Formats: sequence, structure tokens, C-alpha cells
Amino acid sequence: MRGTGETRGPAGATTASPKRKRRRLPVVLAVCVLLAGCGLVAGGYYFDSVPTPSDLKLPESTTVYYADGRTPMAKLGAQNRTIVPYDQMNDSAKQAIVAAEDRTFWTNRGIDFKGVLRAAWANVSGGQRQGASTLTQQYARIAADLRGVTYSRKLREAVIAWKLDDAYTKEEILGFYLNTVPFGRGAYGIEAAAQTYFGKTVRRDAPPERQLTQAEAMVLCAMVKQPEADPADPEGTPGYDPRRNALAKQNSIDRWNYIRDGMVKLGYLTPQQAADLAYPDTVRPIDKDAGRSDLDRPTGLVVNHVLAELRGTEPFRGKPDEVIRDGGYRIVTTIDKRVQDAAEAAADIRRDTAPRAVRGQPRNWQAALVAVEPGSGRVLGYYGGDKGSGADYAGWYSDEDGQARGFGQHPPGSSFKVYDLAAAVRDGISVKERFDSPDTKEFPASGRTKGSAAGPIRNAERAPCQPDCALWEATVASLNVTYFELTERLGTDKVIEMARQAGVESMWETVRGNPRPQRVDLRSDPAGEVAKRFSTEVGIGQYGITVQDHANGMATFAAGGKRADAHFVRSVSKDDEEVWTEQLRTTDLGLDREAIDQLDWTLRRVRAAKLDNGWDSAGKTGTWQAGKSTTQNVHTWMVGWTGALASAVWLGTTDGKPLRTSGGSYDVYGSTGAAPIWRQFMTKATEAMKLDPGKYRFGEPKFPGDTPEPTASAPPPSTAAPTPSGSPSPSPTPSSPSPSPEPTGRPTSRPTLTPSLSPPPTVAPTRTRGPR
Repeated sequence: MRGTGETRGPAGATTASPKRKRRRLPVVLAVCVLLAGCGLVAGGYYFDSVPTPSDLKLPESTTVYYADGRTPMAKLGAQNRTIVPYDQMNDSAKQAIVAAEDRTFWTNRGIDFKGVLRAAWANVSGGQRQGASTLTQQYARIAADLRGVTYSRKLREAVIAWKLDDAYTKEEILGFYLNTVPFGRGAYGIEAAAQTYFGKTVRRDAPPERQLTQAEAMVLCAMVKQPEADPADPEGTPGYDPRRNALAKQNSIDRWNYIRDGMVKLGYLTPQQAADLAYPDTVRPIDKDAGRSDLDRPTGLVVNHVLAELRGTEPFRGKPDEVIRDGGYRIVTTIDKRVQDAAEAAADIRRDTAPRAVRGQPRNWQAALVAVEPGSGRVLGYYGGDKGSGADYAGWYSDEDGQARGFGQHPPGSSFKVYDLAAAVRDGISVKERFDSPDTKEFPASGRTKGSAAGPIRNAERAPCQPDCALWEATVASLNVTYFELTERLGTDKVIEMARQAGVESMWETVRGNPRPQRVDLRSDPAGEVAKRFSTEVGIGQYGITVQDHANGMATFAAGGKRADAHFVRSVSKDDEEVWTEQLRTTDLGLDREAIDQLDWTLRRVRAAKLDNGWDSAGKTGTWQAGKSTTQNVHTWMVGWTGALASAVWLGTTDGKPLRTSGGSYDVYGSTGAAPIWRQFMTKATEAMKLDPGKYRFGEPKFPGDTPEPTASAPPPSTAAPTPSGSPSPSPTPSSPSPSPEPTGRPTSRPTLTPSLSPPPTVAPTRTRGPR
């Protein structure tokens, strides 16, 4: 294929004769003179190296780390490339790439002299930049990592191409090119592209049906012109991947036809063969997880949240995920490996490390756990399921297309009463103030009377103090009558506003005629407007929230009423340069020291919240019944905090059916289901963090202006636990949410969310019995 005036060197290398060198020298000098204004001298000809494909540094994979910055969590965008020697490739891509990119390849000297001279003249005259290149120049550009359209780059590209043409045969150069050029979807080189797009190979020794065909190779070679969509306009300039969108497919077809015409002109196809050739519609769908490792672990869900979070930051806003995955970034998350290990050991109920109470239960049982650091909002542990590619039962996130992913919202039941209590103490209501707390009570203002469809409010538990109970006693016993009255007295807007300020950014309302609850962004409108979408039952936990939001709310109370936004990313860097770092901000809920002390004092008396490792701890259980049943539950919760760690645990089912033990019992409550997981996690996590519990002690309230107690002192934390009464519990209004999991989260807009994965079977919405 090469012209005269050449000799073969050792190992098949080609060297130029003295005559050929003399013929080129005037051109080199002319080009150097024309481009002298660039500051690049002809000496570059002697010093620029020419690496082979095996020497090249391709786009770097991004690594995600735990909070220590040393322990890898996952790798994104790992390069997809397999080198195949030129003589082992079939002819399909060899011919197609020449027809697509450089039809004079076999006869030119490796450089488009006219293009270089046009670039030189443009540099001198101030004209437009020129960009056309031969295949040899294109490889030179990749090999030397020359980026951007600059005149100095254009000359260096030409010089290196010249050296390539001197040192290697045309076949070798074409092999270099085909093994190096990007084809999109993270595929570098023709073999990776054949596998990625068609599941085939370019190896000529493979069975014929497994080899890349001529028509398929033409589709791949069309993509070389623009392997990826333009980040600035991905829809308008999508490139040539036919599975990206309709415009990209039309671009591919047009380019395919152009290549086919070139194949005829070059003699690779006869006119009849070209007419018989059909555009292949067998390109595989885009796999956005291609090249990503360690994403089927539970922490794969963390990576989903990390990517969603980064899409909203200035460096990555509006850019496709390829920019992050293939950018060689170093992402340090907030996840503490010690805390994460404790979370997975406790919440993955299929493991032998889970608490005995939840091990060996039916396959439809599912737990979720989120832990947040008080004062910073850093998510230290996150378990939403056992696979990163599966459903997320702890929260939700937006994918690259802006679609909501996850099933993390669940009615919180009595665990939501923490926000009622916080709103009460902020309003100056003492936890020792007494409330009329009979087993059953009517509330005409909220439509809960004997004559109403829902009926009066009923307690699910009994307490020794009834019917006249202090607020703290009603909290420990989880009396619904007391908390319904408290919510009426405060107003639903104050309860919702307290939850929102603490960290609950989304709540799910039931819309008549819609089988699934719909997300409401609690930040979208003033609390008074948002409250119109919910009934008084919000105070007893009827409306779904996420495990992540609930954990952030608990972290706010653990931090003395200082709320920080929950987040997953600490920093992003590249080449030791910081690209982005977390923005730590806190807002004050207006809870003074006395209010916080009363909150801690009350919730540390919940028996399920007691830890046996010397830490002061506070918490609240929650249970939500299934449909109209008075004996079956579908959601159980345990939430709480120490001064150093806050967490929320949900235990329910994947299909919305009632929790039924392997032994056939329906006696599953917050105290027996979620609480053992919470206690084990909090115990193991605080031990692993090696913190001194003495530095995180709760304060003692003064109870100024409180109603006198009939007893001299409050009982110890373990003596005021509720005892099941067997009496009916409240039936909230017909707007009770279906127990089917739905996507959840914290977007900045207010869309109606639908699940991305096939949701669990939907249970027909009915009036639920109420919380415990």
C-alpha cells in the first residue's frame, strides 16, 4: 500500500529514504514559518514522542470513597477497551472507517497539507479555525492527548502524524486508530464498541455469526464523528448513537448512507451490494451502569444518591453523568465505613448478624435504616435494600433523566409524634401538662365523631395514668387521643412546619381517585397552605414520609434544634485540585435549652429507646395497621438519637401485605420489629465510632410553670412503658394512604412522582386503624 522510496526496517517498521526526507523538508519549514506566531518551533519534530495504543492514557474512571477518603466504595466509568491486533480483525471496520473518516488514507502521507496550510493562513489572517484531519492526524491527536482547537495543537498534531507515517506502516497506523478511537458509551476501540453495541466481535477467527458485519461496522464508524452528546445541548446535538433519541438515530442513518457511498467509491462494495445493504436496527439499548463496579452492594444506592446530589452542584449542573463517571474524579462521601457496616449488619435481615427478632422471617419482610450526624447533616450510614440495582426503601433520588427512583415513603405512625411534641414544647406547653386521655374520644372539629365514617379517636394502648395523663406519660404510652387533641390545639400547620424545619421535606397525601399517595414538597408553600392538604391525622402519623427525612429530623433534635441538610458528598477533587466541597449550614428551629431538655427527658423514658452501653438515648416507636384490621400491621418504626448519632429504622413488607412472622403471628409492632434493629445498630455504631458517651449527656429540664404532678418524681425510663390493651385504635379518615411503597425524596421542584421499578402489588386504599 505504500509508495516508492521506502525501505523496511527491523520488525517490519518503515523508514523514509533520504530522498523522501529532502522532499518533505521544505514543506516542514514552510509550515513552521507560517505558524511561528504560535510560539511552536520545528524542534518539536524531534522531541514529540509517538506512543502506541498500549501506552495511552484514556479517560479516567471516577472512584467513590467512604468518608475516610482512603477506602473505595465503588468505581464509575471504568474504561471498556480490548486491543485486537490488526491482522486478527475482519475487514468490516477497516473499510468502514476509511470510508467514513479519510478516503485518501492509503495514498496520503499522513497529513492533510492543505488543511494545515489553511490553519496556518487562518492564524495569520485571523480567519476561522480549521479542523479537518487524516486518520493518522486523528490518532496523533489522541495519542498526544491534544485537546481543544488551537493552532499550536494543529501543528504538533501534524508533526506527530508525520513521525507516525515515517515509523509505521499504514496497516499498523490503522490498527492503532481502531484500537484507540472512542465510540461512545465508554467503549474505546472497535472491539469494545462491537461488544457494547452489538454483542459481537471483530476477530476474524470467531464464528461468522459472531463477527461484526459490514453494515454494523458502518453504524459504529458513524459514531466516531461525535461519540457522545454535546453536554451543553444533549437533545439538540445528541451525536450518532441511534438509541439516544430520534434525532441521533436520523443522524446515524444519514452518516451510514454517506459511508455506504464512500465504500462504493473506494471499491469495497459494488453498487448492487450497496443497494442490498440494510441499516441494522439491532443496536443494544444504552446501559447506564456499564463500567460501574461494586454497585450491586447496598452502597450502590448511596452512589445513586451521590450522583443525584452532584447533578445539582455548580460544576456538574446540566451535564450528563458521563462527565462525572469518566472524569477521573475522586468523590469522598459522608458514609462512615464503621457506621455503614453496623447498619448493614442490623438492617439486612437476611444476614445472621441481624437481631434474632427479625431473622428467618418471610421473604416479603424488608427493613431500611438511615443514620445522620447531628449538626452537620452528613449521612453516615444508609441501608435501603441489599442491592444497589434494586428498590430503595429508605428514600428516593432523581436519575439522570430527572425521574424519581425508589420506594422510600411509609406512614410513620406514632414515631411522627416526636414532631408534635417538639412543636408543643416550642410553644411553651410543658410535658407535665395534663390532658384528658380516655380510651375513646370524639373530636367534632376534625370530623371524628360517633356518627362519622371514621368514628372517634381510639387509643391503641393503655397507661396507668388514664384518663388524666401528663403529656410525657401519654408520649411514653403513645396515646392517640392525647396527641390528636394536641394536634388540634397546636394546629396542623404548626406540626407540619416543625417537621419541615426539622428535616422532613416531603410528605405523601392521598388524592381521591388516585390509587397511590402523591408527594407534597413541604417547602413549596407556606405551612398554612400546605396544611390544607392534610387532616388532623397528620399528628398521629397517617401520611407517609421517608426514612432519610425522618433520620434527619432526629438529627436536628440531637443537635439541640439546629437543623442541617442531609447530604452524601463531602468533596470532589481531581488531580489534587478541589472541584466541589460540602456546604455546611445550620438553621435554628427556635427550641430553647429547656424545650430540648424536656424533649430528651420525655423520649428517653420510652423503653425501646434505652441502650445498654452507657449512652444517653431518646427515641420513639411507631406502628401503622393494615387496612381496617385491628390485629395486623404493615409498617413499624423506631427513631431516635444520642448526642452523637441519630437514626431512623423502618420495617415493613415489599408487597404491602401485613407483617406476619414465619410462625404465623401478626404480633409485630414498632417495639418488637424495628426497635431491635435500631438498638443493635445504635449500640454497635457508637462503639465503632469510639466516642466518649460522657461528652454527649442530656440536660435536665427545670419544668418552669408546669402543672404540679400528683407524684413526687418522675419514674425511671423503664417503668412507664405502654401495655397493649387490645382496644380498638383510631380509624383515620378515608384519605389514608395505601401501604404500597412509592418513590420518595427531596427534589427542588414539586412533581408528582411515580416509581421507576415495578412497584409492589397495590393494596386497595381503605381506612386504616391507626398508629401505635
